[in-house]
Amino acid sequence: MSSYSKLIIFIIVLIFISAAIVFIDSSVDNINKTMPEISDLIEKGDNAYNDAVELVNNKNYDESMSKAISAGNSYNASLYNLQVIKSNYSSDINDVQNRYIDIVIKELELKINAADKLKEAIDCFKVNSNSTGTSYASEANDLIFEASNYQNERDTIVKENPKVFKQDSII
Repeated sequence: MSSYSKLIIFIIVLIFISAAIVFIDSSVDNINKTMPEISDLIEKGDNAYNDAVELVNNKNYDESMSKAISAGNSYNASLYNLQVIKSNYSSDINDVQNRYIDIVIKELELKINAADKLKEAIDCFKVNSNSTGTSYASEANDLIFEASNYQNERDTIVKENPKVFKQDSII
């Protein structure tokens, strides 16, 4: 084989290696960009949910419904983004990160269900079906409590793995 052929093969191999490195870096960059957005959406959802509960307690059902819908939308957007990360970048995340994402998904599924139960409660309270509304509100409260257990588990994973979860990004 001529030295020219060896040079061409070397250049082609070098291009493939460079492309792989760029792809891995870009996927990690995408994950690192998306995770803060997910955290912000969860926080926005939590704030909207808490506002909705406060508004229900003050019998302001229209605004409460708006806040409950907003909470559900924020949680759903976060869940969608996490599912995209899991499906598109699963080979680029380690076991700790994967466990963290699974926990956040469970937390969000519970919060979505809680927001739905809260909306059902609001609908009942609007038509003075207070007993049924209270039942739905209680279910929502139980779901949020269960979700908080996952949130605590998520916080523990971050504390136990500071090298994996840097200050400027969650992954």
